Amino acid sequence: MVRRVIVLIGFGIFTVYAQDQDPLYKLLEKAYNALRLHDYDTAIPCFREVLAFAPERVSVRKDYAYTLLKTGEIEAAREQFAEAVRLAPDDCQAALEFAFLAHETGLTAEARRVFDRIRKTKDVGCRATAERAFENIDKPLVEGIRRWSQALEVSPEDFSAHLELARFAEKRDEWSLAAEHYEKAWRLRPERRSLLVDMGRVLKAMGAIEKANAALLAASRGAEPRAAEQARDLLPPRYPYVYEFRMAIDLDPTNEPLRRELGYLLEAMRSREQASEVESVVDAKTMAERSYKAGYFKDAARYFQTAHESDPLDFTVMLRLGWTYNILGQDKEAVRWFRMASKSPDKAISEEANRAYRNLSPPLLRYRTTFWMYPVWSSRWQDLFSYAQIKTEMKLGSVPARVYLSTRFIGDTRQMSSGACPQYLSESSFIPALGVSTNYWHGFMFWAEAGSAINYTARRAGRSRASPDYRGGLAFAKAAGKILGAQSPGLFFETSGDVVYLSHFQNDVVLYTQNRFGYTLPVAPALGGLEAQLYWNVNPGSDLRRQYWANVLEFGPGMKFRWKALPPTCIVSINFLRGTYTRNIGNPHAPNYYDVRAGVWYALTR
Repeated sequence: MVRRVIVLIGFGIFTVYAQDQDPLYKLLEKAYNALRLHDYDTAIPCFREVLAFAPERVSVRKDYAYTLLKTGEIEAAREQFAEAVRLAPDDCQAALEFAFLAHETGLTAEARRVFDRIRKTKDVGCRATAERAFENIDKPLVEGIRRWSQALEVSPEDFSAHLELARFAEKRDEWSLAAEHYEKAWRLRPERRSLLVDMGRVLKAMGAIEKANAALLAASRGAEPRAAEQARDLLPPRYPYVYEFRMAIDLDPTNEPLRRELGYLLEAMRSREQASEVESVVDAKTMAERSYKAGYFKDAARYFQTAHESDPLDFTVMLRLGWTYNILGQDKEAVRWFRMASKSPDKAISEEANRAYRNLSPPLLRYRTTFWMYPVWSSRWQDLFSYAQIKTEMKLGSVPARVYLSTRFIGDTRQMSSGACPQYLSESSFIPALGVSTNYWHGFMFWAEAGSAINYTARRAGRSRASPDYRGGLAFAKAAGKILGAQSPGLFFETSGDVVYLSHFQNDVVLYTQNRFGYTLPVAPALGGLEAQLYWNVNPGSDLRRQYWANVLEFGPGMKFRWKALPPTCIVSINFLRGTYTRNIGNPHAPNYYDVRAGVWYALTR
């Protein structure tokens, strides 16, 4: 989608194009307005929805985490900071926040590792804080290991001493020591099945995967439900192999459920009956639904995958897989499952899947086509100008940029101005081009393209029908307050700006900004759901070559409106402008002018 910025000056028309403002800014504006009012119940869902569509936005994720902290959701805030650190490993502040919260919520080992990493970085401020925090954690751990080791020298069969030594060692990443004493503690108290989970966890951390799986498998088939659930969460997302059952039995020879299941497995391998397969499918789907409702989404994904493999035509399972992966932040997988579910013969399932697919897929699509048009009438020139572009973009893998092919149209109905020195009012051209544009970052975006301007009118004196056209620059757009389409009326502010190089205008570099501040009116249901804004324009412009037509200041009232029945990208605007040239050398016109401009903006993305 592209935002237009138009300068109607002197004998000609100059057009600058910039990318449209952040498509999620309405939700962000609502979230930050709610924060200012301490309305966290409104802000949190808005942040969550933004991150569902744009999970890579670190600044938004951090603000979401701080908001969760204000509501006391410490663990949820911790996970958001963890994701921020994953996306931006050099963000020391986010890493410190995560580490403090990890320590506060019992993840001492992970907190210690993060503080240890930060205290070795070049950031002096973060390094000092991390050093103090690391020492505050590490010294008590060292002392605890020393104290409990001494206790075991006196009493080698002390269960509590083995357990405490294992816990202190695990928090200090001394995996072998921790695994050794978790096993010794379990041997002394075999009914404590959770110790097998602890043992499996540290063995997995030190890379002893087969031994870890044996301990976890033994715990998962025990009589302690909580330990069994924890063990299943750490096991691979597949059914155990025969040799894994045998290793688990070697570790835990008195485990009758483990022996019984191995016997069933060996029997099933010799003769599998259809009835048992159907029962397995039902169990997997039931377990998936239970895990989903309980918030164990990783488990739910595994169970839904098993159910899908057994019944590939169950569209309900496909839809649930889409939502599960969406919640887990794996939107590429989610889009794939939504697309499959959209083929369902059940209308409700297909419509829900289609809506989710349309919402999630555009940023992930390898190819994307956008079209926009902006016809605008100017009272000053008594002319109708038309601007349009169709652009097909290709995503460059994980690179934050897209290459594109585009064709622009710039034209008007009169073509030439009147008076003693008539000049062309627009380029009257089609401009095919190849370009590249970056993703938006804090409202900024770089773009560049190379093409050819093909004039569709009679050939101008001294110019060929086609000529090279190179353009590019930096675009910026931001908005705040109650923008058009907001659920409630109020003040708003919008700004957009461009610094653009244009070979077609004597290799000039032009700076132009549009600024609007005003009031968004309440929606008027009696007028067909009319949405409208009243505002004041302040639009300065300048250029590097100091040409009179580019150095202007325009200001005056305006309004934008649309009806709810129209697409959200269809907007009518009317502006009443007073303009003044800030540089008049070579200007054949009066230094001041009035202009009424009325236009319709429309855009479409596929």
